[in-house]
Amino acid sequence: METKILKVVKQGEAFMVDSQKAEGGKLAKCNILLQEMGGKYENQYAASMLGNLAQLKFYPGELVVATLRFQSREYNGQVFQDILVTDVEKLRM
Repeated sequence: METKILKVVKQGEAFMVDSQKAEGGKLAKCNILLQEMGGKYENQYAASMLGNLAQLKFYPGELVVATLRFQSREYNGQVFQDILVTDVEKLRM
């Protein structure tokens, strides 16, 4: 896991997905695009927020402190990488 100060590029709307781990079988999910601090062409991360984190709303340009978990898996001979936001807080200035 890695914790960084990042800038929000954009955030999608929360939607419900099936989950065997969630009570009731449904879990909120939201996608967010985060960018490292610096210039216009810094690294960006397309990440997912789950559960209560998916209900949070961030706006483009806001600074956040986020902990990201990187994981990869193989499926049908292809490797996929997922980035999950495990903790996020808006920076107050």
